[in-house]
Amino acid sequence: MKKLQVSMLACVLSVTAVLAGCGSSKEAAGTNTQSGGSTAPQGQTASAGKPVEIDFWYALGGKNGEYIEKMVKDFNASHKDIVVKPAYQGSYYENHSKVLASVSAGNQPDVTMVEVGSIGAFADAKVLEDLGPYANGAEKKYIPGLLGNSYWKDKLYAIPFNRSTPLLYLNRDMLKAAGLDPNGPKTWEELRQFSQAMTKKEGDKTATYGFSTPIDIWFYEALVFQSGGKILTDDNKELAINTEAGKAPLEFWTGMLKEGVMKAPPGEKYNAWDVAKQDFLNQQVGMIFTSTGDLRSLKENAKFDLGTAFLPANKNFGAPTGGANLVMLAKSSDEEKKASWEFMQWMTDTKQTIPFSLESGYMPVTTEAVESEDMKKAYEKEPNFQVAVKQLEYASPRPMVPGYKELQEVIMTEIQRAVLGQASVDEAIQKATEKGQKLLKK
Repeated sequence: MKKLQVSMLACVLSVTAVLAGCGSSKEAAGTNTQSGGSTAPQGQTASAGKPVEIDFWYALGGKNGEYIEKMVKDFNASHKDIVVKPAYQGSYYENHSKVLASVSAGNQPDVTMVEVGSIGAFADAKVLEDLGPYANGAEKKYIPGLLGNSYWKDKLYAIPFNRSTPLLYLNRDMLKAAGLDPNGPKTWEELRQFSQAMTKKEGDKTATYGFSTPIDIWFYEALVFQSGGKILTDDNKELAINTEAGKAPLEFWTGMLKEGVMKAPPGEKYNAWDVAKQDFLNQQVGMIFTSTGDLRSLKENAKFDLGTAFLPANKNFGAPTGGANLVMLAKSSDEEKKASWEFMQWMTDTKQTIPFSLESGYMPVTTEAVESEDMKKAYEKEPNFQVAVKQLEYASPRPMVPGYKELQEVIMTEIQRAVLGQASVDEAIQKATEKGQKLLKK
């Protein structure tokens, strides 16, 4: 989940009105043949001999972004009738804002990454192409637990690409030094006890904290699920957090903060994530919550025995899925859409998802990949890579009603007030509920 400006959020909410009648499709440049047993809608005939050019906007930087560029280069080398032009657009939030602006201006990409919780907003605004006629059943190859955020109103609008769940990352050397199980805590109470044992003070200052997590909506969702609760009611019309389960995460976090065994990293959104990860690498924190997509980078930079584990359970285990899916833009031409589907299939197919998973730490997205000998050998060599896949048994899709991008900002603001001591848990949850209900009734 791996990355919002309020103005952008307002844009998401009002995008249907803004985009109505806006945008124009780009001129088709060529033809393409469908593969994978799918049957796509028939398009127009392009100029003979000219490859179809499509724009692909992605939202992963660093080594993961470099690997995506390599994948695109490999695709282009093996598909002479299609040329994909990749462009990095910043974080998920930055990419979302740019995509919406480009659709309104009529110069949108053909394929892009969309964070899973935003699929409903984009689909409801009619920005995305219905992939059902293209997939023609091919979506069955993807892991069922990753498809929860691919559908909106029973139509397929997205396919899994760089998918993740939050994990508990462990400094096993610190755990062993404290006489603790190096496999990590299994419950909230054990997480508290482990954090107490690992926290070290130097005079009046804390030199090492046992645990740290960004106060982020993704992790809040996880702890609500673990407490037997949900974020929205089943009909998606009301917030469902003004309950024991909705308050439990804040009571747990604020209790550990007051005890001095947990650090809430400073900064907002992904800045706080970066601080938590750096504290972990610097061995100033023994355990953190972060995405499985950070596994490769943390593993390569850690100067200690790094491990991963399920998020600890309260009443039960639980985690939201996260990361991003690939989507096709509705305003593209028929030829571009056919080429886009060919590209999307290739990027997420077993032969590509296995090395991408091993390179990045994101989960492989096809069932065949998980069951392949290559992944089994990789899991045997590095068990940390399998933890996220195993945790899918307890995972749930993120809420994805059109207004959830703004709604999650409201929730995050209020839970952060509670963590900072600016409001009680009851006050924060009540305020989030009141503000949230107004958004859901829009």
